[in-house]
Amino acid sequence: MTKETLLMRTLVQLADNLVADFDVVDLLTLLSDRCVQALDVVAAGVMIATPGGSLQVVASSSEAMRTLELFQLQADEGPCVDAYRSGTPVVNQDLQSATGLWSRFAPLAIAAGFRSTHSLPMRLRGQTIGAINLFRADDGTLSADDVAAAQALADVATIAIIQHRGAVDSRALNDQLNYALNSRIVIEQAKGKLSEAAHLDMDQAFRRLRRHARNHNLRLTDLANDVATGTIDPRSLDPLT
Repeated sequence: MTKETLLMRTLVQLADNLVADFDVVDLLTLLSDRCVQALDVVAAGVMIATPGGSLQVVASSSEAMRTLELFQLQADEGPCVDAYRSGTPVVNQDLQSATGLWSRFAPLAIAAGFRSTHSLPMRLRGQTIGAINLFRADDGTLSADDVAAAQALADVATIAIIQHRGAVDSRALNDQLNYALNSRIVIEQAKGKLSEAAHLDMDQAFRRLRRHARNHNLRLTDLANDVATGTIDPRSLDPLT
């Protein structure tokens, strides 16, 4: 599949959530995965804000990325934090030269094997609801076409989330966001059980969960809950190969 075809297919899949009920975790996991598959980056993660304005990690393409995103929140510094607060892109930031800007985050990102970072706000008509973070493993800039493509994917996901927010009252919205954040806890529990049962590392366990969910048209969070509670034997999930 060509890069252009994959991007078009992703836009259609994201736009499908404009007219249907959807799971925020599934939507943003798709966004982070497709950025890695279609763009010149090796890792991606997505943060969204709670109604109170605090950022939370909702999706990531790898365990290393998730750890780094959590550290951004703990340190209160980094590209995703900056893009969300400013509502403007942070692109082509060399991590080696960013140690003065992000004194705690940049060295950790370099130690994790990344060399440059790019973060794009999830923003519509002045309302910023989160940010997507992209990392490269080598020096060099992300092309203008890739930046535009990533922003387009983020924009469609943003429209889907904001439209859904507009269709529910504030209490329902709080419940939905809390569900999304609690879903991440359940997914981590399921990854742990699958990792232990099938002797996989955490990245492999996550990929196997996603593969089974997609093969059987299941929501990732529903499958994770069944694995975490023992309703489904983790060893019965579709293998990676």
